[in-house]
Amino acid sequence: MPRLDILHSVAIWQKNFKIISYAVAKTRAEMRGGGRKPWRQKGTGRARHGSIRSPLWHGGGKAFGPRGPTSYYYMLPMKERVLGLKVALTSKQMQGDLHIVDSLEMPTFDPQYLADLARYRHWGRSVLFVDVDEIPENIQSATSDLKTFTVVPAIGLNVHSMLKHETLVLTLDTISFLEKKLLWHDSRYSPLYPFRLPYSDFP
Repeated sequence: MPRLDILHSVAIWQKNFKIISYAVAKTRAEMRGGGRKPWRQKGTGRARHGSIRSPLWHGGGKAFGPRGPTSYYYMLPMKERVLGLKVALTSKQMQGDLHIVDSLEMPTFDPQYLADLARYRHWGRSVLFVDVDEIPENIQSATSDLKTFTVVPAIGLNVHSMLKHETLVLTLDTISFLEKKLLWHDSRYSPLYPFRLPYSDFP
């Protein structure tokens, strides 16, 4: 059974990666008015106050409100990120939505040719193409005119893109590339792993 919890956590991490909040709440110093003391310090029987813009007052400034650009990015363990890729690839394979081709070379850059090819091969309405080497010019030009067709390099393959598209199409070189990278991550935490140089043996 695929680890949907891992898939969810990685997808949320990727979503929050892009979110920046620009909300700003005014402090008591930035509020208009409130310079005069509301009433004298003693003799009224009321609680002492120095400004009607104090955070204690309705309509006063905010004590600990948001202050400017706030990033929602947080670090996700590398093990969990790698596992998310594996779960996404496994889920696509189990659903029959992962297809392997020799290459992404096309005889023409016509978008209609690519759309007809996807319909003929039952790839669905949205397709993610992945290649290792330099992406062929024809398919790059064809996908630029199709909103639901995307082509990315293998180094940029991610969980969000795989979940967003109905079908995943990989080349043979991409399979070898992903296999090498993912297997390296599986063995990198062995007792013999040189922690002083964590990426010295990166393939």
